[in-house]
Amino acid sequence: MDWLNYHHLLYFWSVAKHGTVTKACEELRLAQPTISGQIHLLENTLGEKLFIRTGRRLALTEMGQLVFKYAEDIFATGQELMNTVKGQGNGHPTRLIVGIADAVPKPLATQLLKSALKLYRPTRLICQEDKLRQLLTDLTAHRLDLVIADTPAPSGIKEHTYNHPLGESGVTLFATAKLAGQYRRSFPQSLRDAPLLLPTSNAMLRRLLDQWLVNYGVQPNIVGEFDDSATLKAFGQDGHGIFPGASVIGKEICRQYRVQVVGQVEGLKQHFYAITVERRLKHPIVLTLVRTARRELLS
Repeated sequence: MDWLNYHHLLYFWSVAKHGTVTKACEELRLAQPTISGQIHLLENTLGEKLFIRTGRRLALTEMGQLVFKYAEDIFATGQELMNTVKGQGNGHPTRLIVGIADAVPKPLATQLLKSALKLYRPTRLICQEDKLRQLLTDLTAHRLDLVIADTPAPSGIKEHTYNHPLGESGVTLFATAKLAGQYRRSFPQSLRDAPLLLPTSNAMLRRLLDQWLVNYGVQPNIVGEFDDSATLKAFGQDGHGIFPGASVIGKEICRQYRVQVVGQVEGLKQHFYAITVERRLKHPIVLTLVRTARRELLS
């Protein structure tokens, strides 16, 4: 096995940040021949040129840019390790950047993150919501630590991503008290011509529900389709139709949106995943999130 010399990587990282060996010498308090020699050793080890000279400055090659991204992650992780071991007494919180796919129920994502963060204080949590493909682009560019999604990463993604199952939940249909009372009887046959609010056709839950309705021979009146699960529920709260939600957070949905259960979608399961660029999880909060989800929330 080839081992990386992290001193060499540190010297490279400093030069790449500053653009000159001179400034790296000032930061590291080392002589210029020492730093230049160590970087040459790193290039020999990797078998790639990392810098090209442009005037008086050094610019990164394409391989140098890739190595620099890894170096940024490595030394940021090292700093977080020191902060954690020392009780984070220096005031720098552990950072977690999470992408949440727009189809994921927000109360579920909130519960997952709250449970994981209980063990890590202080933590700087940064959440971004977007379509899954854009989040995966940011993930593979190392701008996110993980993505929470209701579907695995597509196999067509160029960079390697790894799907870590969080668990599964049943699906329940909800509506205002008036609609629930009207359509609860003879469920699910009562859904024939019933006003339904659904995710758009590119969502996994929508495809599952469409098949379920076909299996029962029920054709509802689809009055709205939504990319964002929170917007879908807000329309349901206003009485525009019956809407689906994860059974595991059914009580929270009823409380937050002041709705009632219409019926349980028998035989249908919604799956959730943590997607990372690591085959083996290393970030302590991500590890806790996955373990908590499997043990408590989505068992």
